[in-house]
Parts: sequence; structure tokens; C-alpha cells
Amino acid sequence: MMNTLSRWIRFTVLLVALAGSTLSAVEPKESPNEETQRSDIFEANRRLGRGVNLGNFLEVPRDQNWSVEIVESHLKLIRQAGFASIRIPIKWSDYAATEAPYTIEPAFFARVDRWLDRAEQETLNVVLNIHHYDGLDSQPQSHAERFSAIWKQIAERYRSRGDWLYFELHNEPHDQLNDHWNDILRQGLAAVRASNPTRPVIVGPPRWNNIATLPQLDLPADPNLIVTVHMYNPHEFTHQGASWAGPRVRAIRGQTWGSEEERAALANEIRQAAEWGKSHSRPIFLGEFGAYSAAPQESRVRWTRTVVEEAERQQMSWAYWEFAAGFGIYDLDKKQWRSDLMGALIQSR
Repeated sequence: MMNTLSRWIRFTVLLVALAGSTLSAVEPKESPNEETQRSDIFEANRRLGRGVNLGNFLEVPRDQNWSVEIVESHLKLIRQAGFASIRIPIKWSDYAATEAPYTIEPAFFARVDRWLDRAEQETLNVVLNIHHYDGLDSQPQSHAERFSAIWKQIAERYRSRGDWLYFELHNEPHDQLNDHWNDILRQGLAAVRASNPTRPVIVGPPRWNNIATLPQLDLPADPNLIVTVHMYNPHEFTHQGASWAGPRVRAIRGQTWGSEEERAALANEIRQAAEWGKSHSRPIFLGEFGAYSAAPQESRVRWTRTVVEEAERQQMSWAYWEFAAGFGIYDLDKKQWRSDLMGALIQSR
């Protein structure tokens, strides 16, 4: 009888062990749950909240000056005004070697370091991107290796920064990059993930981050991605009188905005982005929007307020283009906010 009991006990222990092994194989306790990660990335996007771009600054080509003198103390003003985030466009390609290993100049890294240090001090989230990498847009296959190498260096240098730092792979992919973007974004993402496996990474569709081209964006399974889009429609209104616009738009003056049909079109476009995000389980970051100063001011304010209202209705985070240049909400000469635009963005909300 004791022998039979002993065999029964051993058999029971074996079954329990096997059951525990099977359970562990099905539900690994120490591996992050993908559903939880996706929940986290939506929360990360929510934290970005309302932001502003530091445009015409660090994305300016080397040895040029676009007369926008942003200083570190401006970050305190931005935080005090109620913004949660800044987006820093950076032309890294002008400060990286053209031959492997494509080393980024230490002095330029140190310059970016100071801005990140000050942003952290002011408790601002930061979106750090690659901006105006013209070679990547025009000759993507020739620059893909350099693009990844630049991201490898950025990611490794800032791997210990807190979750307030977000990486954005490339601003407004366009030109020849359109047809290669889905492959090249994977290469850049792999370079980031080698040292930052869970940091939020922002990526947008080809053809200038256009909402209409979201269906052309093919993302990997990575659950820690935020999708960005830009909003400058109608282009004839938002870019009228801009020196860099085409001749027809550059010649426009006095075009207003705000009819019922125009408002409905804008709301529908933003809703399309939100619906794409929902159907793909991806949060949406409206990374740029703005109307140039040549447009009638009352219409600029109305357009800006409408974009913000629609974006927030769709639970998007956003970053206005931009702080203190042609679209700017801050007057560097008078050292004061443009109150009507600020009211459209934050103060009236």
C-alpha cells in the first residue's frame, strides 16, 4: 500500500510540474504584454499633449541664420504658457561625416545636450527628429546606411534620458523616398531599438506626412510607435504670400478662411486620420500645423482654433508650427506672446 501511495504522489507531483510548465509557456510572467504596451503608447501620446515646434532654428542649414534667436530661457516661457511639449527639428545630416561610420560632431551633440538638459529642467516633453535630410529624400538608397548610423548614435547617446524624450525618425518623407519609406523606416527603427527597445518612436506617412497618404504607411508590429501627420490645408490659405511657396500661392493675398464648407472639410480630414489610427490601433500626433503670417489674421486665428478643437476632439496630441518665425506665436522683438493666436491654442481652452 505504501508503494502504491508513493507512486500516486510522484505521479501527482509530475502532473503539477507539467501543468506549471505549460502555463509558463503560454503566459510568460516576465515578458511585457503587448496589450499593456499598446496602452502605454497611447498614454505616452496623451502626455505629449499640447506642444510647439522650435522651428527655423536647429534645422537651419549649416552656416546659415534664419534670424530666429531662440534661447534656453524661452523654454520656461513655453512651459509657463501651458505647453507640455516641444518638438525640436534638427538638421543632423549637416553635422555627420559623409563616410562610415558617419560620426556626428561632438560639439553639435553637446549643443543638443544643452537643450535637452534645459527641457528636462522645465519638465517639458521633447520630440527630437531628423529634419531636412535632403539626400535621404532625393537618393534614399544611397543614404539609408548613413540614416541608420545617425540614428544609432543619437539613440545610444540619449538612451538614459527619461520617458519625456521621444524620437521622430524623419520629418515629411517625400520625393524619391516615397517609394522606399516603408523599408527605410524599418532600418532606422532597428538602429534605435538596439539601444532603446521601448522608447516611443514617432513615424509618419510618405508625401510630406500627408493625412491622405496614411494608407501607404506600412508599420512593423512594434507596439511603441506613435503616428504623426501634418495639417496645412487648404494650402492656398495657409501658405499664401510665403516666399518658398510656388509662384501661384506666393502671389495670393487676402484669402480668408472659415466658411461652413471649409470647416467641414478640415474636420473631415482630421477625422480621417483619427479613424485610420483607431483601425490600426495607433495613437496620432499632429506634429505640425499653422497658417503663415501673410494670411488675414482673423482667419489665421479661426483656422488655428478649429484645427486644435478638431484634433483634441479626436484625442490627438499636437505641436503648433511654430514658436517665433513666420508662423510664430511669440514676438521676439517685443518679447511677448501674440495673444490672439495663443488664445486659439491654449488660453481660451
